[in-house]
Amino acid sequence: MLKLGYKASAEQFAPGQLLDFSVLAEQAGFDSVFVSDHFQPWKHTDGHAPSALVWLGALGARTQRIVMGTSVLTPTFRYHPSMVAQAFGTLGAMFPGRVILGIGTGESLNEVPSTGMVWPEFKERFARLREAVTLIRRLWSEERVTFEGEYYRTEAATIYDRPAQMVPIYVAAAGALVAKYSGRQGDGFICTSGKAWNLYTETLLPSVAEGLKLAGREEAGYDRLIEMKVSFDPDQARALDETRHWAALALSPEEKLSVHNPMEMERLAAALPVARAASRWIVSIDPEEHVEKIRPYVELGFRHLVFHAPGPDQARFLKLYGAEVLPRLRKRFG
Repeated sequence: MLKLGYKASAEQFAPGQLLDFSVLAEQAGFDSVFVSDHFQPWKHTDGHAPSALVWLGALGARTQRIVMGTSVLTPTFRYHPSMVAQAFGTLGAMFPGRVILGIGTGESLNEVPSTGMVWPEFKERFARLREAVTLIRRLWSEERVTFEGEYYRTEAATIYDRPAQMVPIYVAAAGALVAKYSGRQGDGFICTSGKAWNLYTETLLPSVAEGLKLAGREEAGYDRLIEMKVSFDPDQARALDETRHWAALALSPEEKLSVHNPMEMERLAAALPVARAASRWIVSIDPEEHVEKIRPYVELGFRHLVFHAPGPDQARFLKLYGAEVLPRLRKRFG
């Protein structure tokens, strides 16, 4: 079954306002809400960076049926894995069957300012992620966990409030190695739309499939989630111009990987022309065109589409997309 979600942009809106948008998403027919988890946003002016852990508890209390999670959280630097296990154990116990822990290897923008650390190479970031997942799952399934890893340790640790079943862990990946790990150890895979097509067809999805095969796991229970960057409005000029709010997404990995200052990220993004800012987005006033441009992603095997809209009027987007696009997607793809 196709699942259609809403990306709650915590970098763009104040926490209470974002909460109201996410409640509206449930009312508008969306199936899930995924929130970004940042210590610092991608821009300094009018930026926001609430605690995703606190915010998800409020969202669960305000809603009834949506699935909610992080897209994505880094459980390896400013968070110790045992604290992530405790937080998501609590959320899973309070809102059973409605919580997903989405994780990734991290960005210097979030981890360096909050810790003062020297940002490590990918090899260490990936090793920490693998170790963190092992520890989190042990804490959810065992009592008195003494863990001695290369990066993390616990001494007779117990999570006393935890769900009856482990919270699903989705792993975000932008390359083959982590995508393969996601297939082997994750309950789902997370990536974003608007990148080079061969990244999905030749690298990411084949690597996920390889990981599933190596682990002897069934495809049926594994979720492939993609954040769909969409700008939908009856006014084409407005739909195009609103992508400027997220111009930072159009920066190359080389341009932004080591940037840990939101003012510098804002400066880099502001220098981009609108054509480049819009390059990651499906921009159209026609709901049928949105369906047609989303179709290739569904045909690749993505069955959980989480829609990210760039503009400031998220209530307008949720009502329009919920009325005009979601029903068309469900009718066409089931």
